[in-house]
Amino acid sequence: MVPKHQRNYEFRCPVHGFITLSAWEREIVSQPAFQRLRRIRQLAWTDQVYPGAMHTRFEHSLGVMHVATAMYDGLVHSSRSILEHDLKFDAAGIERDRILVRLTALLHDVGHAPFSHAAEDLFPVIRDERVHRYQHEDYSAAIIRQKLRDAIEQHPLNDNYRIGADEIANLLERSVAAGRALVWGDIISGQMDADRIDYLLRDSLHAGVQYGRFDWRRLMSCLVLVPSVEEPGFRLGVTEGGLHAAESLVLARYLMFTQVYFHKTRVAFDHHLHHALAEVLPGGVFPPPSADALDEFLGWDDWRVLGALAEGRGGEHGRRLRQRDHFREVYHTPETPSARDLARFRGICDNLGPLLRTVVSAEKSWYKVDKLEIPVRSDNPGRRVVSLSKLSTVVAGLKPIDKRMAYCAPEDKERALAIVVKREGRSR
Repeated sequence: MVPKHQRNYEFRCPVHGFITLSAWEREIVSQPAFQRLRRIRQLAWTDQVYPGAMHTRFEHSLGVMHVATAMYDGLVHSSRSILEHDLKFDAAGIERDRILVRLTALLHDVGHAPFSHAAEDLFPVIRDERVHRYQHEDYSAAIIRQKLRDAIEQHPLNDNYRIGADEIANLLERSVAAGRALVWGDIISGQMDADRIDYLLRDSLHAGVQYGRFDWRRLMSCLVLVPSVEEPGFRLGVTEGGLHAAESLVLARYLMFTQVYFHKTRVAFDHHLHHALAEVLPGGVFPPPSADALDEFLGWDDWRVLGALAEGRGGEHGRRLRQRDHFREVYHTPETPSARDLARFRGICDNLGPLLRTVVSAEKSWYKVDKLEIPVRSDNPGRRVVSLSKLSTVVAGLKPIDKRMAYCAPEDKERALAIVVKREGRSR
């Protein structure tokens, strides 16, 4: 009989089929800090538009670990000579880092606030060399180091590997302290990372749309390490045979944002949630990821927020969430507006006056055309490496979205629309 600490366990996943966890990984998943992800929705209030989008960060995290493992195995298969000769990995090192990558992918999202990204503007501000907000990755790293250390470091399966919580957090943060393990950094965070691959497939499935689907398995078979142009070392790329699979990943992200993530009603609910949370949270912000405040932060999840809203808290925005009495869009610009489009939008907002309740803008780039974009290795002799945008006219032609949307209260919609119609009639 296999000892309990050496067994493998399977979870059924609607995207990937069965996902296998070791007893060590299962022990980490069983910790309260990870189980909390069952109570945090992946897409906030998107179910108000796409009713099936009720999935959680818990299942997504398992999926990211599964995809990261496939990416790791693909890279080891295609780039073993680089790993062994240039980076001095041996078989034991490759086996150890496979576990390190799995654990980092598994834990990358443990620091999310209630309703995921919708709440991140309520993270506290850091004032050090520059003024900026904490990110959910900062909370993830703190939780790994402070709350999951024993489950990571004390399990019997770790006796042969001695993987520490700090190593996982360092790789997540892409700190130089991660050492040669940084070669796996693009699997965890990059333009073609495991997180992005899983959430596009998963969000598309649960929302009931096809926009996020692409041939991710083909992409796995074409991954390769290529020389980095910005610093010594290697980074994640694809062979020429994977060019169109990488291209389809970028297009899937573009389509999911325009059709799902930036849907006009979904965005309205994010606005209400932000302001309702600011009313509910002590001081209007989440606690920082410090040792003395981490338990307080971990006490916040969707259930707690929904309970507060059900009790009548959250002010006007809490009421609008409870009653689905959300703001209505009355005017928007094109996705890539011209200067004239933006001037017209400003004029309409001025004319709306006090009827205008909020303006939402999307400043989103699907693909960063710079030195960090996806490198493609030619199949021709010489193995020349070229950026994806140099080979794909589709990717090169994608422009950042700068759409603006103007909202009013539902009780003012008819008056607001009349003002817009009158203004538009004059501007023709």
